[in-house]
Amino acid sequence: MNTVPKIDTKHAESAPPPGMDPAEWETRVDLAACYRLVDMYGMTDLHLNHISARVPGKEEHFLINPFGLMYEEITASSLIKVDLDGKIIANANPQYTVNLPGYVIHSAIHGARHDVKCVLHTHTNAGMAVSVLKCGLLPLTQTAMRWGKIAYHDFEGVVVDLDERARLVQNLGDCEVMILRNHGLLACGITIGQAFNSIYRLERACQTQLMAMACNSEMVMPPQEVITRSNTQLSVMPSPDASGKKRPHGSLEWPALKRMLDRRDPSYKT
Repeated sequence: MNTVPKIDTKHAESAPPPGMDPAEWETRVDLAACYRLVDMYGMTDLHLNHISARVPGKEEHFLINPFGLMYEEITASSLIKVDLDGKIIANANPQYTVNLPGYVIHSAIHGARHDVKCVLHTHTNAGMAVSVLKCGLLPLTQTAMRWGKIAYHDFEGVVVDLDERARLVQNLGDCEVMILRNHGLLACGITIGQAFNSIYRLERACQTQLMAMACNSEMVMPPQEVITRSNTQLSVMPSPDASGKKRPHGSLEWPALKRMLDRRDPSYKT
């Protein structure tokens, strides 16, 4: 009789360094995992771009990558802790600092959106291409209907001026994702797993739209009532878990993604 092997749903966690809050270490491990996954799925731009996570219990502090490290090099201990005013609180590698546009974008959102734990920004080819289309992202596929509302922010130049922060957060509003015109993509989430899920889906939605448009053939746009219904269905995962509960996007696959990283290269936990 054949038996189905059980999935090992546990993965060994590393212990926090002496004196570090275990909750902060757990966030560092998850954020480092997010960097590795963004690299694994081809959403990097050399050492550029940034992903941040709010430090638990310290609303005014967030973690971000050292400017100059590749995403595949990011580890839990290498992440820089900075406050909303740009002061570096902890940095294990002082030869690196924080990318200025990264600070401007992430401090703006963490300062205004207290529901957001993670902010993720990319410069992928597909994301940049859709960002220059006047139509923006179209609800052509189920994947593109993941969000009922997508924010847009017009290009003002490289994001290094602090006064742009107010316009960024105003345009983001309460959205989960934003397309930065002539620039790239941005996603935020109440968890790191949710933010990764959003950027992964947004990237795939951009890719498939560009592929369809490149066919130079008439495209089928679903009726608005179907799009609206799909937006509502996809506000959470439409398929319930084993307990019958419909869970937030990113919550079910995040442990599995970390187990995949553990099998391939667990050094992100160090």
